[in-house]
Amino acid sequence: MKKVLSLIFLSLFTLLLVACGGKKEEATKNEGETKKEARVIKVTTKFVDDEQTAKSLVKVVEAINKRSNGSLELQLFTSGTLPIGKDGMEQVANGSDWILVDGVNFLGDYVPDYNAVTGPMLYQSFDEYLRMVRTPLVQDLNAQALEKGIKVLSLDWLFGFRNIEAKKAIKTPEDMKGLKLRVPTSQLYTFTIEAMGGNPVAMPYPDTYAALQQGVIDGLEGSILSYYGTKQYENVKEYSLTRHLLGVSAVCISKKCWDSLTDEERTIIQEEFDKGAEDNLTETKKLEDEYAQKLKDNGVTFHEVDAEAFNKAVAPVYEKFPKWTPGIYDKIMENLTQIREDIKNGK
Repeated sequence: MKKVLSLIFLSLFTLLLVACGGKKEEATKNEGETKKEARVIKVTTKFVDDEQTAKSLVKVVEAINKRSNGSLELQLFTSGTLPIGKDGMEQVANGSDWILVDGVNFLGDYVPDYNAVTGPMLYQSFDEYLRMVRTPLVQDLNAQALEKGIKVLSLDWLFGFRNIEAKKAIKTPEDMKGLKLRVPTSQLYTFTIEAMGGNPVAMPYPDTYAALQQGVIDGLEGSILSYYGTKQYENVKEYSLTRHLLGVSAVCISKKCWDSLTDEERTIIQEEFDKGAEDNLTETKKLEDEYAQKLKDNGVTFHEVDAEAFNKAVAPVYEKFPKWTPGIYDKIMENLTQIREDIKNGK
């Protein structure tokens, strides 16, 4: 009898172990099925951590990672830690899990007319530019970029106009004659300053402070933020709002990476980069106003210029780049004329 009872208890105990083990194994299996490894996408930019664009990108990355509930892990690399510029755009075009935030000119390596759209002396306000990138003209450029493996998420990441900082006020191209102005080593900048009437002098930016003091140059060009931040107001007190070039970054992702994401993930990424562009613009405007007042407090005088005269002066620059579509300047100006009319009429 005891032997029979022992056999019964042993059988029940064995069944219990099997059942518990099965449930544990099933639970582990189910847990494995629900847990998905995050898709890592690198976001790389030239901007350093204390610049506004980098600060806005931090918010974008954090928001995307949070909203995706673990399906996406965007990793931000600032200060050119990972490839930027031409090398960064190659990563995008070649299909890497990569987002580049850098100058529109690097898109121009693949679709040259992007450089025309951000060419000299086009815009007198951020609003004009932001309306331009929504025209069929620019949307067609985005479609061309997509064919080359580049999905343009945004062209809206602005960081200010470049203006003339000099020892004299500039209001017309005539005022530029004989003026030696430092420019970066760039054909576009050289051609632009020549067309405006000045004498471009290429030199590294760190050399400009001493060059101004020694009379090697009469001025330079740059944004309000850089003018104040580098203390050039100690050397030159006249700031002429030529707005000859606009500082703007494009946000681009690999088409291969973009196509592999879910609809929800694509929506999250697009919405957050759009919000980030708005945040960046709002903060940039605040800083420009703040620094403009500080410059005035340091004795700087601001001057408006004859925008129409400068527009006509730089028009020949658009004929100096053979890869640009013939007549692209006329198309841009046609759109810009309509944009200005719409703004004037409150549309």
